[in-house]
Amino acid sequence: MFLSWLLVQSVLLYIYMVELVPLPEEPTYLTHGEVQAAPEISEFTMEMIEITENDQLKVQEYLNQYYSGVTAIGRKASPTEEKIKAMQRFLGLEVTGKIDVNTMKVIQKPRCGVPDVQKFSHFAGNPKWQKTTITYRILNYTPDITKSEVDYAIAQAFRVWSDVTPLNFQKLNSVDADILISFNTKAHGDFNSFDGPNGVLAHAYAPAEGIGGDAHFDEDEQWTLGPQGANIFLVAAHEFGHSLGLSHSNDPNALMFPTASFGMMINPAQYKLSADDIAGIQTLYGRRNSIEPKPNPMPPVITPKPAPPPKNQPNKCDPNLQFDAVTSMRGDLLFFKDGVFWRKSARFPEVETISMNIIWPSVGRVDAAYEVVGRDIVYLFKGRQHWATRGWTILPGYPKDISSFGFPYDVKKIDAATFIREEMKAIFFVGDRYYSYNHRTNAMDSRKPRKIKSDFPGIGKKVDAAFQNGYLYFSAGAKQAEYDYRGKKVVRYLQNYRWMSCK
Repeated sequence: MFLSWLLVQSVLLYIYMVELVPLPEEPTYLTHGEVQAAPEISEFTMEMIEITENDQLKVQEYLNQYYSGVTAIGRKASPTEEKIKAMQRFLGLEVTGKIDVNTMKVIQKPRCGVPDVQKFSHFAGNPKWQKTTITYRILNYTPDITKSEVDYAIAQAFRVWSDVTPLNFQKLNSVDADILISFNTKAHGDFNSFDGPNGVLAHAYAPAEGIGGDAHFDEDEQWTLGPQGANIFLVAAHEFGHSLGLSHSNDPNALMFPTASFGMMINPAQYKLSADDIAGIQTLYGRRNSIEPKPNPMPPVITPKPAPPPKNQPNKCDPNLQFDAVTSMRGDLLFFKDGVFWRKSARFPEVETISMNIIWPSVGRVDAAYEVVGRDIVYLFKGRQHWATRGWTILPGYPKDISSFGFPYDVKKIDAATFIREEMKAIFFVGDRYYSYNHRTNAMDSRKPRKIKSDFPGIGKKVDAAFQNGYLYFSAGAKQAEYDYRGKKVVRYLQNYRWMSCK
């Protein structure tokens, strides 16, 4: 196992480069009641290529930037060949010294901007903080997510390091701090300008006085706490590793590995460092005494004890599969059943199975769900309670009673819900009737519900789950109707499990 390299420059800039995950396209549809599985999307776009002169120039630029410290050994080895070998060795590739397809894949992969191999002989010391309580201050906030979400992500990013060291991190609001955190664009006063969207995400400085330890985030990026866009928790945790004095690791499982990718769902509260990250940071600061009390990175929150995972997890490929609820979320589809949900994304060939105990333990099994497209809010319903979430984070003040939507007290639960994006309306199904809620006016269109069969002919008298994905889809039992909302007609009937990419 390769230990994380220690920074040895008193103030050394680290730049974290990440390629954002594109939004998925809607799935295409086949006839005869089957939904075509989303096409498999390669992580890179260069599977079968011919190495061109332009590719060779890209490789040379990459080597000069990240492997400038490599020198040729012996007369037969050229400097370029030695650098290619060093890169291949460090990143776990087959060591050939040649520019091949796998090498070109690495060139295209998102990564941090600090060199992987460099000459250290003229640098002084191993910079680290000479105290165990380190303060930080967030100077400004991105508008992409809420202030509380930024605070939470930053606190959790520091927690991954304090869990395994004697370090404690304290947030300050009005005075100078050891680590200053800010969101900036382009030139922002440190002679290291940002480059706009989809390039350099952030950079941080090694421990020192003044700018040392500070972390800057590029406001031109789309910051999120979910799998799409730039995950602020992951980027911050990586950057704070640099702020504490760590360089890169050649362990691909390490947070401090030079290349990174988004797209996977992360629960910040449960994220743990790899053994390599732990070994690196403990070389600098030592281990945390398990008896020593550690301040909570966030104000204490009473969290309900998660229920045990279901003994009999539902089979997503069961031809008789029934859904509890379905919703879109940031371009993906979430299918809920018996305390789990399946996440289907056009970016990944496999359908993920995720326990509600991990993501929303206080919610558990849901009756209905829908996304207010354009506002990045998903509503979850269970009994007379409902929750509003942005990404995987439940918004403050929830759960609330469904009376806040205007439901009468004789409505005990919502059977299904969906969102009509063209009209900014939510449709709630209760028994054989439905309610229409206008998100522009934040009020019900009428206090009295209407009959389902009158306004949605052909879908049946009762709806178990509903969602919009181009067409509207209404599930009842194991089957669903694909519905043309404008034409007020059923296009065809499907089976629920056909969405699960089952073979």
